[in-house]
Amino acid sequence: MSVAQSVRAPVFVHLWSYRLTFLLSGMSLGAWAPLVPFARDRAGLEEAQLGLLLLCFGLGSMLAMPLAGMLTTRKGCRFVSLIGGALICCMLPLLATLSSLPALAVALAVFGAGLGSIDVAMNVQGLMVERDHGRPMMSGFHGLFSLGGISSALLMTWLLWLGASPLLAVAVVVALIAGMLLWHARYLVPHGADDPSAPFARPTTKVVIVGVLCFIALLVEGAMLDWSAVFLNRMHQIDLSVAGGAYAVFSLTMAAGRFSGDWLRDRLGAVNLLIGGGLLVMVGFAMAILLEPWPLFLLGFALIGLGLSNTFPVYCSVVGAQTKMPAGLAIAVITGIGYCGILLGPALIGFAAHVIGLREALLCVGTLMLAQVLTARRMARG
Repeated sequence: MSVAQSVRAPVFVHLWSYRLTFLLSGMSLGAWAPLVPFARDRAGLEEAQLGLLLLCFGLGSMLAMPLAGMLTTRKGCRFVSLIGGALICCMLPLLATLSSLPALAVALAVFGAGLGSIDVAMNVQGLMVERDHGRPMMSGFHGLFSLGGISSALLMTWLLWLGASPLLAVAVVVALIAGMLLWHARYLVPHGADDPSAPFARPTTKVVIVGVLCFIALLVEGAMLDWSAVFLNRMHQIDLSVAGGAYAVFSLTMAAGRFSGDWLRDRLGAVNLLIGGGLLVMVGFAMAILLEPWPLFLLGFALIGLGLSNTFPVYCSVVGAQTKMPAGLAIAVITGIGYCGILLGPALIGFAAHVIGLREALLCVGTLMLAQVLTARRMARG
């Protein structure tokens, strides 16, 4: 049975329902970012305590992903998406109001579990839709994830700037997320990508290697999120109030790259897209880190976002195409390993910067993308 037949809806309806899952997942993540300083102030946290609190998000996501992969196979994408969405909608208001560190830690871990679960379900569903239509579609789906993150962060920031309380601002976003989820849930795929009766399979070597490559890609993304503004402030003496513009440039080109990624993959192939993307990231790092004129180093950040944009979507399709391990579990494995890059990346970069300097540490991060270039042909084969 095709995906379209399984939900008995017009093609454009079920396609947009799948796209909305990616959009609301990005909106959920984008809504949390503006709440971080408010949570820090309410709980009176020092930097080290805030770091431990933020660690709970990644831990919750990582612990939930294997379970989400199994539930997607046994209960279906719709079930896991609804559970993940419900957890997100319940936890965001708590994250806007709680003032106790233990309570915030639990709420953030549950929020991470909800987001990790819906991430697994949406990627499995995206894989099935891509198979059903016989053409690349995963990059466009992830483009909506990026768009959701940017739009909800901007909406939250605007509402807070107007004087809304954190609770009121997040309530608006939660209402949008819940409304979209309730509308499109009936059109989501009620099954998983694999036979529920299939026995558990250990991760294959290929899936683990792809997971490590996703770790590198998300390590690069984490470096842009956590260290780009610090680097520009320290090395180029750019004021912190505008140094964050580098990450905005990175995010916008990443979204643009994802929206054009399916078209590029259809014409260039996954191998060339991975090789070209890896090379763009390395050139971008060299420009962003080594060049002085601001138009050139901003162009470097733009190239990093463009080069990195299609890495994870392509790898989702790659592990979905292999047949030695259930696709749902394979996506859960690479997503879980990849999240370690965001979870551990900032600390690893900070430690390396302490030993060899921030400029050198970031150059090392960029050089890691050589692994994507060298393995592209073998990983994308089949």
